[in-house]
Amino acid sequence: MAANDVEGLVRELIDRPGEIGLVEARHRVEPRPARHEPYPDWVLPRLREAFEARGILEPYTHQRRAADLLHQGRDVVVATPTASGKSLCYHLPVLDVLLRERGDARALYLFPTKALARDQMAELETILGAADRGAEDGKLVVAVYDGDTPPATRRALREAGHLLITNPHMLHAGILPNHTRWQGLFTNLRYVVVDEVHTLSGVYGSHVANVLRRLQRICAHYGANPTFCACSATISNPGPHARTLLERDVVVIDEDGSPRGPKHFLFVNPPVLSEAGGIRQSVVESSRALAGRLLNTGLQSIFFTRTRSGTEVLLKYLRDEAGRQGLEQSRVAGYRGGYLPNLRRSIEQGLRKGDIEAVVSTSALELGIDIGTLDVCVLLGYPGTVASTFQRAGRVGRRQNASLVVLVARSFAMDQFLVRDPGYLFDKPREAVAVDPDNPVILANHVKCAAFELPFERGAVQRGEAFGRAEGIDDVLDFLTDDLRILIRQGNRYHFADQTYPAEGVSLNAADMDNVVIHDRETGRVLAEIDRASSITEVYEGAIYGHQGEQYLVEEFRYLDRRAYVRRADVDYFTEADTETEVRILHVDETIDYPAYRAHHGEVHVSTLAKAFKKLRFYTRENVGIGEIDLPPEEFETEACVLALDPALADACGLKEGVDGGGMRGLAELVQGLVPLFVRVDPGDVAVHGELMHPHFERPTLTIYDAMPNGVGLSERIFRVHRDVLEAAAGIVQRCACLTGCPACIGPSVDQGRRGKGLALRVLRGMLGEVAVEQARDGSL
Repeated sequence: MAANDVEGLVRELIDRPGEIGLVEARHRVEPRPARHEPYPDWVLPRLREAFEARGILEPYTHQRRAADLLHQGRDVVVATPTASGKSLCYHLPVLDVLLRERGDARALYLFPTKALARDQMAELETILGAADRGAEDGKLVVAVYDGDTPPATRRALREAGHLLITNPHMLHAGILPNHTRWQGLFTNLRYVVVDEVHTLSGVYGSHVANVLRRLQRICAHYGANPTFCACSATISNPGPHARTLLERDVVVIDEDGSPRGPKHFLFVNPPVLSEAGGIRQSVVESSRALAGRLLNTGLQSIFFTRTRSGTEVLLKYLRDEAGRQGLEQSRVAGYRGGYLPNLRRSIEQGLRKGDIEAVVSTSALELGIDIGTLDVCVLLGYPGTVASTFQRAGRVGRRQNASLVVLVARSFAMDQFLVRDPGYLFDKPREAVAVDPDNPVILANHVKCAAFELPFERGAVQRGEAFGRAEGIDDVLDFLTDDLRILIRQGNRYHFADQTYPAEGVSLNAADMDNVVIHDRETGRVLAEIDRASSITEVYEGAIYGHQGEQYLVEEFRYLDRRAYVRRADVDYFTEADTETEVRILHVDETIDYPAYRAHHGEVHVSTLAKAFKKLRFYTRENVGIGEIDLPPEEFETEACVLALDPALADACGLKEGVDGGGMRGLAELVQGLVPLFVRVDPGDVAVHGELMHPHFERPTLTIYDAMPNGVGLSERIFRVHRDVLEAAAGIVQRCACLTGCPACIGPSVDQGRRGKGLALRVLRGMLGEVAVEQARDGSL
């Protein structure tokens, strides 16, 4: 294969796959030329020249249309693929008005991650440095405002920041509650950009929608009505989603004028290791073999893993392979959450310059950070959503060059389904995302925050001055006043009257910001950070913590102080923790009896305990030792919907403790995947736990619970619609052509047992009353 030859690599992988696995399906996306239009006449000549100096001689058609609409004051959502140049759509009108009006105009950019915000700031500084050269009335101030911003810089931004780049969390907890300090921003705010809105879905998106309601309420208070620009990956409902999120009549821009080179998709199934058990080689091993082909070819590659630990293991393998091929190991890098900012910036720069040949990353590089032009993307398993798949695939082939995307399938359900039917990605409509801003719990929390920011008036809904388009605000205000006693009513006005700072108690995504800091004991430096929930499975004493392909032994973990101390270790193994999750019933609030089961709704206590760990040898995964983990469990209380089978149905189906648990596990996985279709949530917003013998109800159960502390009412809605979910599940299992279970229904029989599919279908049909107990007993379907 010639150097830099993607087409040759594709032919080689198909004809001689070797240890990588069999290419079971392929798809080619045809190239497409660019479509340009001239710069608008309204753009300042010096701004146009600054973009031309960066090689943007003319905007693409979608960039020109979006920029014109925004310049006219129209709200838009730009829904074009990764690397189509969405940022120019809003940079043109935003920078034009800032340059023209100097101190009389402001703009606010909201990005989902710190890395993306810093990346955008670097680009803006370059553009403005050229366009604003020689200005007599001072330079425009553009800066990032996040948790890493020093106090002195924060004060300067409040006083004189022209373009503020931040994230929804900082807007929620740092800016809106202190809006009186940001009067210059809100009085003169002309544009608001909300990037990557496809990530604003489910519970998190519902929270952010209310943060945007609070933002617009404060803008109105200061007499501002900014124009909004939303940017999204290619989802099926960008218009409806943006209109719900922003509560504005947005114009959809989805006709992409950017060029595209030929892109190949290969779907690889790793070699079968055991025909009897259906066990395949791990995706890590197949990806390691593929990396051996890629290194030293002149092709830049990115490997996307699903976990931080998986990133470090594969990174070690790739660096070992680089050493065997005589390459500098620094040409292979890892990238993930937990790395310190300076390390992440150096890796991004190395990719742009070509100093790094291969990078192993979690989803941290999925979003639009500028990492230059890559050639090959390897997905270690299906990322979980179609949007995420194409976001990652969009990281390669950004300059009309040929590119390759390889999906290495795991043994799990969706992966094997895609290998057999890749048309799911290309022929079916893209996924829709949804938010529910009026979720009662989420809405009440943000009305509380909004009341702290500005008093409410009763009857404001009728005057069009309420809280976005939310209905029933007067009832929410009365609840906060009469029941929670955190507001007081004076006449028709509600004032915040509690001593708390409400935004601090409202998490947008239930992520605990109580991070654990990891210290290198030999050098004394801070090595990385990790969230507390993950710490119990990654930095327990005796764990091997991977960092940039090197192994560190965790010598001490001070759980209460949130500090872990590690030392560089020359070991030939890594560690994996085993966890157990227990869902304990606290109280049942409501019960509905059905002929074959009972549905309960109430509060539960969820406890996840890491009890032991294994030492697994690199490459072979041979278990070379075990150890105990002595840490407290991660616990929270939440709401749940519990479906408890009637003992007669359980007995008829042959469900006994310790026997045929696969059918219940497969049923739990299937229900988990279906819930988002009936309740507007992300898959990670709810969890489903199947048990053969629940200790409280003493019968088999499916427990569906809100996967965040205190819950946000999802399980109550599932309680109301759960029969629709069960009917959909029964339809999927019954229509599936497989005999014993497969990825398209309950999962492979190797995971769920050969009786798993039949058992799951009998349980479902029995619960729905489609078969009598006698039929369930004799196996009739």
